[in-house]
Amino acid sequence: MTRFALTIEYDGRPFMGWQRQAHGPSVQAAIERALKQITGEEIVVHAAGRTDAGVHALGMRAHCDVARPITPFRLMEAINARVRPDPVAILDCAVVPNDWHARFSCTARHYEYRIEVRRAPLTLDRGLAWRVPTPLDADAMTAGASRLIGRHDFTTFRSAHCQADSPLRTLDRLDVERDGDVIAVFASARSFLHHQVRSMVGCLALVGQGKWSPDDMTAALEARDRAALGLNAPPDGLYFLRADYPSSG
Repeated sequence: MTRFALTIEYDGRPFMGWQRQAHGPSVQAAIERALKQITGEEIVVHAAGRTDAGVHALGMRAHCDVARPITPFRLMEAINARVRPDPVAILDCAVVPNDWHARFSCTARHYEYRIEVRRAPLTLDRGLAWRVPTPLDADAMTAGASRLIGRHDFTTFRSAHCQADSPLRTLDRLDVERDGDVIAVFASARSFLHHQVRSMVGCLALVGQGKWSPDDMTAALEARDRAALGLNAPPDGLYFLRADYPSSG
């Protein structure tokens, strides 16, 4: 049995999310179907994160165990040939030790959230960014983001359906960068709560619109109450960028 680490890119729009489920298509199921066709084996693919419906990935990491002898290159090419027409691509495939785990060996996860500030509807980027029709002050958003850095109880920024044992998380990075009419929010942590990034971005947008102040971000955090959340951003603009591992992975 050989364990392979996969680096995966996908457009989340057609999927109900990463995780396999009975009521709709998923990225996990699409890859597992391809693996079944290639190997004849019932293979489970484990990912570094479970993205929601409509959320995208530029570098999701995952692993799978394959009994059939096959090289990483041939496995990557075979999956890419068979996963079509689903918008999923294996960017890299490598053999890793059998104790390497895409989720549990991960030391950091990195996300980007893309906002386009424009009155006109999105055409080319529809479903790939969040359109905000009113001006946003990126400097104010940066000030608001600074209030969330560090280890906190993020209950306010956590989905009511979150299954994590604890709301405590250490947020290592929450940066706001502007390039013309595009604002990107970058978030990094060892792990995130369900909807945490989208919830933080939604409230940062309120700060950027002048509806909230940076102090309101602090108040929402300290409330430790989902009812104190100002806005949960849509999934469209969220991208799983990459996952970090010890040098052996």
